[in-house]
Amino acid sequence: MSYFSELGLAEPILRALETKGYNDPTPIQRQAIPALLEGRDLLGIAQTGTGKTAAFSLPSLHRLAANPQPRKPASCRMLVLSPTRELAAQIADNIKGYAKNLKLMVDCVVGGVPIGKQARRLVGGTDILVATPGRLLDLIDNRALTLGRVEIFVLDEADQMMDLGFIHALKRVANLLPKTRQSLFFSATMPKSIEDLGKQFIQNPVRVEVAPQATTAERVDQFVTFLNQAEKQALLSLRIRALLADKTLDRALVFTRTKHGADRVVRNLNAAGIDARAIHGNKTQAQRTAALEAFRQGSSPVLVATDIAARGIDVSGVSHVFNFELPNVPEQYVHRIGRTARAGADGVAISFCGPDEKVYLRDIEKLTRVKLDQVPLPENFLAEAAKLPSAKRTPEQIQQDARREERDQRGRFGDRRDGRGGGAGRDGGRDGGRGRPQGQKPQGQRPAGDAPRGAEGERAEGAKPRRYHSSGAPGVGAHRNKVRRAS
Repeated sequence: MSYFSELGLAEPILRALETKGYNDPTPIQRQAIPALLEGRDLLGIAQTGTGKTAAFSLPSLHRLAANPQPRKPASCRMLVLSPTRELAAQIADNIKGYAKNLKLMVDCVVGGVPIGKQARRLVGGTDILVATPGRLLDLIDNRALTLGRVEIFVLDEADQMMDLGFIHALKRVANLLPKTRQSLFFSATMPKSIEDLGKQFIQNPVRVEVAPQATTAERVDQFVTFLNQAEKQALLSLRIRALLADKTLDRALVFTRTKHGADRVVRNLNAAGIDARAIHGNKTQAQRTAALEAFRQGSSPVLVATDIAARGIDVSGVSHVFNFELPNVPEQYVHRIGRTARAGADGVAISFCGPDEKVYLRDIEKLTRVKLDQVPLPENFLAEAAKLPSAKRTPEQIQQDARREERDQRGRFGDRRDGRGGGAGRDGGRDGGRGRPQGQKPQGQRPAGDAPRGAEGERAEGAKPRRYHSSGAPGVGAHRNKVRRAS
């Protein structure tokens, strides 16, 4: 007899868990399920990959099954909000597996696909709806959905939702929900500011924290190499080629701060003979799905991603995580390396730290209380880099670029030893500006890399829609253009 049966979960749910081979609950499940079965609101804090979906799905399914009700048009009884399309689809698939022996309907609505089909599916109503915020509000505005019958409201990855600027969208959703409901907040990290904000949505919650905030995966070996930006691409290609050659790399995730940076890394890896794909907000949903599936099947062993897009990546067998660029938000480092060392396996996290990123490294080590082991550049690095099929420069040119970059760094950050002065260079994209390190967003602007619409192909509440010419092409002459609704 498993611990799940001792909790009093419905027999059809126990059969589904047995089919999946689930016998012993994870710590977050062990602590959260009893409180949720009692109908309490809950604030759950756990690292990614610890079983949060089952922690909120199982007791919710039990509650819905114990009180069957006919479906009402354009409504749902349980609403789960997720920050990204991939994560929403993953949650919906898991809930369908747990509910396969129940007469409950599960649906998922996200941006990037035609809204008409989703609206038609909701005509007869559903029991459980998993959604991203922008598409949810689009459906509500189109009168294809109402939230008046929601009994259970779940916000997953709450910290990322807030970071993405969805706060106004969440407040609007909260106002549309019934006052009498069960509300659940789950997140991998929960800074005090996010916790205080969450109190506006949950009442007298039970707090469940299965690991100290910002702890990194225990089975991940963490390393850092100090180098100049101009040397990063060559080192990444050499490292991955060597790991593939000796068969120690199964699948590798490479993280960049910007979408354009991800595409540039993929082009260089492909030119070096390494099959790599990119996933980020500028990709269509079909491209994102294809890239993730190729990575999951192993036909493309390297996936390059931005932080936001990577939230929905739950792929077993990720042996290595490369931080091509260190995150300017230290909590993101925890999320990144949490993609490896899953299901009891070991993992390796390798970070490339440029001169202007040392402040980020200090913040990461302070937050995680882990000192990353330093690994020097390989011997004959420049000569080996020049031999790469993608190399277009001689060792002397690579060295000159590195020296030029170092001089530029001194010029930009010279009188600020902590690296927080000056603006971002070319790779900083729109984040560049005076007085900010590369990649760090200026106050009042959208987060770097993937913004709420950029991440999910949908708008955040309050975001201005793009203006279009009569031909449909974006451009000037906005006073004569039609405003096209985000889909």
